[in-house]
Amino acid sequence: MLKWAFIFLLVSVVAGIFGFTGLAAGAAAIAKFLFFAALVLFLIFLVLGLTIFRSVT
Repeated sequence: MLKWAFIFLLVSVVAGIFGFTGLAAGAAAIAKFLFFAALVLFLIFLVLGLTIFRSVT
């Protein structure tokens, strides 16, 4: 998922350079959403890993 966020970030930068502002804004919004979704999933699995892993072993 983080890979897709970086791809959409690259698309938005390239589109912004060439003047396609609508496309750049859309791609940037998608990249931002995917980045924060990946960050939330990381934090959830980090907390679960620290709490459940200790109780299992």
